[in-house]
Amino acid sequence: MSDNTINDTTILGPPDASRAPRYTEPGTFARLPRLSEVGNAAVTIVGIPFDTGVSYRPGARFGPGHIRASSKLLRPYNPGLDIAPFGVHQVADAGDIAVNPFDIVEALDTVDHAATALSENGSRLLTLGGDHTLALPLLRAMHKLHGKIAVLHFDAHLDTWDTYFGAPFTHGTPFRRASEEGLIDMERSMHVGTRGPLYGKQDLEDDAVLGFQVVRSDDYQFDGVRSIIDRIVRRVSGGPVYVSIDIDVLDPAHAPGTGTPEAGGMTSRELLNTLRGLVGLNIVGADIVEVAPAYDHAEVTGIAAAHVGYELLSVLACNEVR
Repeated sequence: MSDNTINDTTILGPPDASRAPRYTEPGTFARLPRLSEVGNAAVTIVGIPFDTGVSYRPGARFGPGHIRASSKLLRPYNPGLDIAPFGVHQVADAGDIAVNPFDIVEALDTVDHAATALSENGSRLLTLGGDHTLALPLLRAMHKLHGKIAVLHFDAHLDTWDTYFGAPFTHGTPFRRASEEGLIDMERSMHVGTRGPLYGKQDLEDDAVLGFQVVRSDDYQFDGVRSIIDRIVRRVSGGPVYVSIDIDVLDPAHAPGTGTPEAGGMTSRELLNTLRGLVGLNIVGADIVEVAPAYDHAEVTGIAAAHVGYELLSVLACNEVR
């Protein structure tokens, strides 16, 4: 392991890739140390291999392993933000949370308790899903620590529908349930990257009542990244922020490996640059969900998701040194 000493605290980072080939162990995100090796971490990465809440193509239960496998080429220094995200503070991979694939309610409860235990010492969580149903228990855990949270939600879809086939807990309902449970700050939450057909205009009207403003995918073409970053910061600043990223926010050309792809999405560059614009926000947690490797090829989606995670870790590191 490479060592970096900051404030007399030894930080363990990835192995030196010039001495240990990237395709060897460890099989963690960015080849970071396991949480069991360091004891405590300022940022904890955790996987949740669960996709029982999907409504179309399954397979996101294999997402955490695919994202980790696709992250092996990540390097220690991020020139886009002039930061070494693994050298500022300890980042570690806690492995996966084992959840019941046959009982959604039990699975959500398991995630809630596990996320609470991992973050109650002040560690920020970066969760690798799994399907978007997982955002609900993660927000429940964050709410216990931080109170109402602004949700910054990157997705092709609103995920504020009421039920599917009468089921209240699915990957299309987490933010309606979160709003109904009083978990989110309804004055500071936002969807980014939405597009595609809806069931009806009522979907948008209901969504606004639940507390969300919307930045459409098309807005990137007409307004530009800088303008959208300004809109996001104005909306969500002023308190704790939870960032939830469904990989289908990207166009299928950039992320084919997902369960509910929609044409006309963001490019990888637009998403990564938007995330860099979040420096200074009080981000208390984040997730990357809906990576389904069975539909991926050449690790296109996995690599995109790994870089999304890298930018989020870089933003957290920048906030640490501000």
